[in-house]
Amino acid sequence: MLAALYSALRHHGRHLLRGAPLLASLLASLSAPVPASAQDDNPAPLDRITQIEEITRVTPQRAIPLLDKLDAETRSGTPAERANYLILACDLRHRLGDHVKSAALCDEALRLARQARDNDVIAKAMLSKAYALFSLNEMTKSHELIWAAEQASAASRDAGLRVRALISSGEAFGEDGNLPMALVKTQAAVTLARQTGQPLHVLVALKALAYQYYLIREYDKGFEAIGEAEDIAVAMKWPGRLAILKTTEYFLSVGAGTLQRGTRVLLEALALEREIGADELIANTLVNLSDAYLQQCKYPEALSYAQQALGQALRLHNDGLTATARINVGHGYLGMGRLAEGKKTIEEGIAWYDRAANKPDLQSVLVEYGDALERVGDLAGALAAYHRERKLSDELFEARRQKAVTELQEKYEADKRQRQIQLLRQENQVKSTELDNPRLQQRIWWLLALVFALASVIVGILYRKVRNANAQLEEKNQELKQQSARDPLTALYNRRHFQEFMRSHDGVERRHAGGDDMVGAMILLDVDHFKHINDTYGHGAGDAVLREIADALRDILRETDMIVRWGGEEFLAFLPAVPRGKLDEVARRLLSGIPARTIDWQGITLSVNVSIGFAPFPLAPGGAAISWERAVNIVDMALYLAKGHGRNRAYGVRGLVPLDEAAMDVVEQDIEQAWRDGLVELSIVQADPAELHAAS
Repeated sequence: MLAALYSALRHHGRHLLRGAPLLASLLASLSAPVPASAQDDNPAPLDRITQIEEITRVTPQRAIPLLDKLDAETRSGTPAERANYLILACDLRHRLGDHVKSAALCDEALRLARQARDNDVIAKAMLSKAYALFSLNEMTKSHELIWAAEQASAASRDAGLRVRALISSGEAFGEDGNLPMALVKTQAAVTLARQTGQPLHVLVALKALAYQYYLIREYDKGFEAIGEAEDIAVAMKWPGRLAILKTTEYFLSVGAGTLQRGTRVLLEALALEREIGADELIANTLVNLSDAYLQQCKYPEALSYAQQALGQALRLHNDGLTATARINVGHGYLGMGRLAEGKKTIEEGIAWYDRAANKPDLQSVLVEYGDALERVGDLAGALAAYHRERKLSDELFEARRQKAVTELQEKYEADKRQRQIQLLRQENQVKSTELDNPRLQQRIWWLLALVFALASVIVGILYRKVRNANAQLEEKNQELKQQSARDPLTALYNRRHFQEFMRSHDGVERRHAGGDDMVGAMILLDVDHFKHINDTYGHGAGDAVLREIADALRDILRETDMIVRWGGEEFLAFLPAVPRGKLDEVARRLLSGIPARTIDWQGITLSVNVSIGFAPFPLAPGGAAISWERAVNIVDMALYLAKGHGRNRAYGVRGLVPLDEAAMDVVEQDIEQAWRDGLVELSIVQADPAELHAAS
């Protein structure tokens, strides 16, 4: 579960640990009563917040009673003191997995910080809320808060806050796909940290820099940065921080392909975490260890660590970590051939992601689940997981599309209102000027006659303005209608437009005058290993790949063919008329033409393969045409067959024997079995190597 590992790393990027000796001294100092207000000679509340923060980072559960006591003590304090308490409470809730409560506490902290006009506290509250929103999958809002916090803290005397803001800004740029800017921000954080002379600041910044080097695949530089940070942690006797740094070193090891080194450093981290009693960190490391052994196909070891992680997560009442541990336990069972136990346990973990509505992570879980079932030969189960992931991908894609259309409509309405307000303001200014002029007031009666005389002219002018305004409104409405039919990223038609088109399409086969059998055709394409591109290079690279594929489809297919972004990394092409015998050739051109295109992404050259399912349209077993929706489902099954048999190929449905309703259901659910039973005639098409070589 690499997604879980990334989440843990980002979580600890801001919250680093003290060692065990310091933890003991902090607990002792916090046992004494502390005044509620901060004085220059005894700044108890703010200092105490800083101390409790250290305990929160190591053992969040032990910080709960301390925070409860501080809650009562700061209620009568200044707004800034209360805001600092709320920020700490926000971070604690975030660590305990209650991200909604965490965001609400940060909102209250922001309100009080603004009331106190304290930019440092405002920036801290923004950063804490940004991390809570990130965990709630509100990435855009999270990034906006981080960049606002960076501006708010730019003039701060608190160098540690400026370092933290720069690191968070680098993370946000990295998640946005802007890796060069992410590296610039993080290198600036390292430079500033070195200038402070504070080992803590340097350690934090070096850890963030190591992760940025991971993103750009410069693993040697990443190991160098993390090694320097580990030396600082050892010299300062900070075992907690050293454990977290070793987790980052494991992440670099995964990227560099040195899994044995990664496993070794995780075991070292686990020993350090047990030494200081950091239960939450122990649970995360156990999950990562199980994942490391799964990647090495060492299933007994993976199962053992996953079961330990599950027990630890249950004791901590951490539902998210419990779900992740269950999924890894299930994968261990699958790898050992215990299919029923594996599927049952994984489904229990998936149920939590479903309830939590964590759709992006659930999509990744389903992809891994389907791949695992395919490896153990459970093709029916893999197909079911594939369909669940595809449905989820479509929902996420539609939500993003609808959001883009809504934002466009809101922008248009806001612009329209602004123009109307500006016009009214100008008219009011003119009227006010005229009424304030005494000489004009004396001439009003004389002007009334002229006004009545010119009334018809004014009405005509107003009529013309209304007509022009209506024409502009109609133009904007047409623009919105066009936008609603197009995918905003690729400018291809979207699924909704295609559905509306097919409702009016008669689907009747036509015969060429020369006797050629002319048919329509449906072709469904899916980008192979697209998730790997997003995970490795960022979503910006993924978007560039999708745009390039859209351009390739426009070049390879005809202007009369309808090309649709079907959802996520899927594209659908509807060819209204093509010789039946040429369908395989069209598929072969797509298989050869798309990989021949290259994308230059931030100095890296990318190219992708696709898997294809296709069929003539209409499909008419026994002479009765099936619905277009059912035809798409069958083409989708052919696409899945192509992906399940090695990818980078096309499976085409040549025809179906006459089937009743029950038999058609079988074809839609398991086309491979239907093929073996002689119910479906398929063709298999692969890219022409000669064409690929010529194109490149």
